Amino acid sequence: MRLSEVEPNHITFVTLLSGCADFPLKSGVLGVLIHGYVCKLGLDKENVMVGTALVEMYAKCGHVEVAKLVFDVMKVKNSVSWNTMVDGYMRNGEYEKAVEIFDEMPQRDVISWTAMINGFARRGFHEEALDWFREMMIFGVKPDYVAIIAVVTACANLGALGVGLWIHRFVLKQSFRDHVRVNNSLIDMYSRCGCIELAREVFDKMQKRTLVSWNSIIVGFAVNGFAEEALKYFDSMQKEGFQPDGVSFTLALTACSHAGLVDEGLRYFDIMKRVYRISPRIEHFGCIVDLYSRAGKLEEALDVMENMPMKPNEVVLGSLLAACRNHGDISLAERIVKNLVALDPGSDSNYVLLANIYAAVGRWEGASKVRRRMKALGIQKKPGFSSIEIGGCVHEFVAGDNSHIE
Repeated sequence: MRLSEVEPNHITFVTLLSGCADFPLKSGVLGVLIHGYVCKLGLDKENVMVGTALVEMYAKCGHVEVAKLVFDVMKVKNSVSWNTMVDGYMRNGEYEKAVEIFDEMPQRDVISWTAMINGFARRGFHEEALDWFREMMIFGVKPDYVAIIAVVTACANLGALGVGLWIHRFVLKQSFRDHVRVNNSLIDMYSRCGCIELAREVFDKMQKRTLVSWNSIIVGFAVNGFAEEALKYFDSMQKEGFQPDGVSFTLALTACSHAGLVDEGLRYFDIMKRVYRISPRIEHFGCIVDLYSRAGKLEEALDVMENMPMKPNEVVLGSLLAACRNHGDISLAERIVKNLVALDPGSDSNYVLLANIYAAVGRWEGASKVRRRMKALGIQKKPGFSSIEIGGCVHEFVAGDNSHIE
């Protein structure tokens, strides 16, 4: 059906533009054609729903400046229009312009604040997300569950346990205290902050759980060194009627790897393929490589890597390289580093690890050669950093850092 064959109304255009926004790589040209048809009818200026749909479509297609032009010619704007423009700038990394639009808004409801918080968190600016959340609370705006999830995620990434605890107390007083996604994010936050018992407490009190809930608590135990607990929850999940997915098996295999349970890990790998008919992805093969590597079975690990149906990535190669360091296998380490350098020529960690392997077995000339190679390529070792939470704020510093003289 062609547009010329019918008399479309504004709902038709909004639906079409929303479809274009959802598939920006395939529908960019169609969106422009629809825009031209809309302009002939004057709906881009007169109809707020159509104008807002155009703003969203152009922003999601990466043409945020065109979205702003559409926004400017709209004669009528509502809160959705303003929030869509804010989200468009945030989505495209134009943070200062997003703030400018936010400041110009005639009325700020909770969606506006959420757009800013979620936008910063989504782009990895977690400290800024927390700053906006504090401002939101100061202005007396009650956050919705979307904002809470974004802030809890920011706390997890920053290790800001103090703020996370405060938000959890706040959640317990709200209507969405039993919201599954909120509780899943709390489990993740506590796990990543090293408070696995608090994560378990949240999980145990959940009235309703999803597969994500189970995966969250399993990975929490696994990353905190409680591999056997992780596997117990993996088994309990199945007894409760939840069918594990590829992520679930990745977590189970990781737990087996960290606990040195080679036979158990291979059994789970077999069950995943034979019972649940899940085709192994690179992360599953990577777990098996890591499983063998940590157990010192480098030949078996190499055999798995060389017979995978896909090329190994830096994670798989890095796992085997770390095992070479632990077991002093220089020959294999040199082969792996060549592959790693081909994948990521500018990475410092591959060279540093190889130099450390040479040094560990007393081959100082080899270590010096690697460091000279790094210098010739202009590759410098990135300094590690530490962080500490003080008064609800997370401060990062490196060795010799004088930026926190207060």
